[in-house]
Amino acid sequence: MDLEALTTARSADWQRLGALARRRNLTGAEIDELITRYQDSSTELSALRTSYGETREGEFLSVQLSRARGRFTGAGRNILVVLGAFFTMALPAALYRVRWWTLGAALFTIAVAALSYWWIVANPEILGFLGSEAALEQYAEEDFVGYYSEFSESSFAARVFTNNAWIAAQCIAFGITGLWVPVVLVQNALGLGQSAAVLGAHGHLDVFFLWIAPHGLLELTMVFVAAGAGLRIFWAWVAPGAKTRMQSLADDGRALIVVAIGTTIFLFISGLVEGFVTRQDWPWPIKIGIGAAALGLYLVYALWLGGRAVRAGETGALEKFDGGAQRVYAG
Repeated sequence: MDLEALTTARSADWQRLGALARRRNLTGAEIDELITRYQDSSTELSALRTSYGETREGEFLSVQLSRARGRFTGAGRNILVVLGAFFTMALPAALYRVRWWTLGAALFTIAVAALSYWWIVANPEILGFLGSEAALEQYAEEDFVGYYSEFSESSFAARVFTNNAWIAAQCIAFGITGLWVPVVLVQNALGLGQSAAVLGAHGHLDVFFLWIAPHGLLELTMVFVAAGAGLRIFWAWVAPGAKTRMQSLADDGRALIVVAIGTTIFLFISGLVEGFVTRQDWPWPIKIGIGAAALGLYLVYALWLGGRAVRAGETGALEKFDGGAQRVYAG
């Protein structure tokens, strides 16, 4: 079967199938025509894939058949069923599949932050490059803690959520470069190490950990998840295995979209903790306990529920049709 000849001969019929599938009201004759064209085109799609594998012509025909099939099957699945499947299977599975990349990003950040801290502690003169003694003392004594009360609770929660979501989005969107994620992680780690060193130099290292712990447990974890997802998509391009690079990117990219949704949800939760819990005049065990409970919720969701979903065969990716065609075609 010659692909070009078949496409030339049948293109108008495939276009007609799509036009009928999109039409709101069909006459009896048009319904019969739609069914006939659907049956013929299904046979042709099967022959195309058997002979040529995935092609742009096959992708185009698959889209037309999907639209026609929607007219036969009636209304789609109940939205509550779809959402339930997404949040109990797809999302936790996607988070579970990047667990080792997440751990790698976490260990890398902790190592860089610790080295930054100890380097500054071992060389006190470096503090002079970070600011004047008066400015550093102001930061350690007032500004670090005052930052959490600078805005109203809701405004502050929205502010930190937007900032963290932007960092996570950068990691995911530019992860394919292989360079952007390490740069973002190093910048954040250096910031943490420098802040800890400044507060430690003024006898307030305990304040650093106490004020970061309630929200930081979940917040930093989500940054690590986003970084891990970005590194995974980079690795899918570097080492595609038996697939082509484009197929590997498409497969992992569909899961990457789901991970992005997950990080947004949990960053919103960490933003609420930072905006409404960290600043409160409550005992530290209570505030840190709330942050630990939020992190525990994520770990149970991603590791336990996600592991169970993966073992049940869930990949964590969008369905192939929902994720879009893997090849660009015109028509």
